Amino acid sequence: MSKPSGEPSFEKALAELEKIVARMEAGELSLEEALATHKRGLELARFCQQKLEAAQQQVKVLEGEVLKPLADAGSSPGESLERDEDHRE
Repeated sequence: MSKPSGEPSFEKALAELEKIVARMEAGELSLEEALATHKRGLELARFCQQKLEAAQQQVKVLEGEVLKPLADAGSSPGESLERDEDHRE
């Protein structure tokens, strides 16, 4: 899974977002710095949210492929085949 060049990984984006939050909570930024930092934080938060949503969709797809309900959970595969053959005759 390659990512486009220049796009940070989820982990790097989250780490940067955590640093931004710490800087803003410290209250040592000027108004201009705080606005610019807030804007960057929103961009990172959106990026992380999109990555999480994409991962969630992948999990749903994988679960759908792995956790398909069995047609007849109460019988063994051989019994099911035997019944199918009986119906064809």
